[in-house]
Amino acid sequence: MILCANFKANKTRQETRAYMAVVESFVSANDITDTIIVFPPFTALDHDPRNVLIGVQNGYPVQNGAYTGEIALEQLEEFGIKTILIGHSERRHIIGETQEQIAAKFRFFAEEGFAIVYCVGEPLEIREEGNNALMRYIEAQFEGIDLSYPDLIIAYEPVWAIGTGLTPSNRDIELIYGALRAKTKAPLLYGGSVKVDNAGEIMALNNVDGVLVGSASLSAHDFCEMIAQAAELKK
Repeated sequence: MILCANFKANKTRQETRAYMAVVESFVSANDITDTIIVFPPFTALDHDPRNVLIGVQNGYPVQNGAYTGEIALEQLEEFGIKTILIGHSERRHIIGETQEQIAAKFRFFAEEGFAIVYCVGEPLEIREEGNNALMRYIEAQFEGIDLSYPDLIIAYEPVWAIGTGLTPSNRDIELIYGALRAKTKAPLLYGGSVKVDNAGEIMALNNVDGVLVGSASLSAHDFCEMIAQAAELKK
């Protein structure tokens, strides 16, 4: 299993250090073998991880340059970052990143050997049109993306479920993941209102290889509980 915590624009550097101490101790004490990735804000990238990977929530596809407000490869290399989140719905729908921009970012960081957690998902109006419309929408988000890239992880996150407490039915999730599995051998994560109460059930579904957790991951205790649930599935 792969479990990712996406802090978004939350937590200070000090809070992130305290969080990582809890999670890393839990992983060590419980001999966790699953892959655990934390995506803190840019200001908290200076942690020296022991057994938990640190990823970056965004990056600009250049070595360096005149790109105000962005973080480029040169800065990420300084922190030893080799994992990146690309295509998150908030980048698409709030920041306004186009598929062309997202694909350019994917190509750049793939060429640099990054592990890429690539996000896809649909808004509610597409979901309501049915599964065929949903899959067409998701397939458009694969344009320019190498689905055979060896360090690719795909996270499906229905936009209407993020932060709302709503999730698709287990049957709907399995149908979507069956269709995704037919397209790629990459690990498939689920994101969108994942929390302690449903994480284990979701991770137990066919073709689901882990979770991408937003607000529910801000509690180190809750995230550790989800890690424990993933470990329990192996028994």
